Amino acid sequence: MISGHIQKQCNLEIGITNLRNDKGIIMLQLFNENEVVIRQEKGLIKENECSIILKDLDPCRYAIRFFHDENLNGILETNKMGIPTEGYGFSNNVYGMFGPKPFRDWLYKIKDDKKIVLKTKY
Repeated sequence: MISGHIQKQCNLEIGITNLRNDKGIIMLQLFNENEVVIRQEKGLIKENECSIILKDLDPCRYAIRFFHDENLNGILETNKMGIPTEGYGFSNNVYGMFGPKPFRDWLYKIKDDKKIVLKTKY
């Protein structure tokens, strides 16, 4: 009989706050530590908040980005200067002055079930 180590799977509950309305949906991407999208989820908005649960994740480091797709076109709307006109956010609630902070700043470690809250920026 071969003895193997069974790694416990984790669940991640993501609360998204500061949404300006209940229109549209949240479009969310989960990245592994190599900047590869491993899951894409959509979440419904109720009372200017959204909750998305990602189940069966391996314990390791992940990153998240999301946006509030108010007009349901699947695209983060921007103005002529490239500045988002729909809400968006990143794990660890990191925001840069001219574009997102480096990917390494988004990363966080999951080793057990966890709940995080991400704030939407407009």
